[in-house]
Amino acid sequence: MEQRKNILVIIGSASAGSSSEKLALDFARQTEAVFTITMYQVLKTLPHFDPDLSVADPPEAVMALRKEIAQADGILICTPEYVFSIPSGLKNAIEWCVATTVFSEKPVGLITASASGVKGHAELKMILQTVGASFTEDTTLLIQGVKGKISGEGQITDSATEKAFGQFVKAFIKFVEAQ
Repeated sequence: MEQRKNILVIIGSASAGSSSEKLALDFARQTEAVFTITMYQVLKTLPHFDPDLSVADPPEAVMALRKEIAQADGILICTPEYVFSIPSGLKNAIEWCVATTVFSEKPVGLITASASGVKGHAELKMILQTVGASFTEDTTLLIQGVKGKISGEGQITDSATEKAFGQFVKAFIKFVEAQ
């Protein structure tokens, strides 16, 4: 029996019970037979990025995040869009990794779920491309109007979104397994 791949899921939202968290939990449920999932939900506890510390003396929390990314077989980022951008906590976490190669050629899935999300999704793809992450159009998903498409319990209630999410999950599994 083949060993399950380790996936680090980074929740970009700082809000408990967010749509991003619900989607991440749905992803974990759908992939539990294939992946071992670790949820990273503590972005807001990371110190502000400091380029003077990034290489020479990174904080312990940053070293732990870098280690989790490096050891993962793949990364899933589920995030909202805040003010037409990615959330500051997510950007901060990625900035702490710029001076490393932890994202280099790492298979990544990107989900932006927000009211609009267009600009935040484009920015997220550009930033992850800049740090060398590996993703395809099939391993990215933009869910617009997410609050009207997910129930309070986290069930996707919109059939087109459910289909797109299912296609994303299949593409991500195939992408990670091919690495």
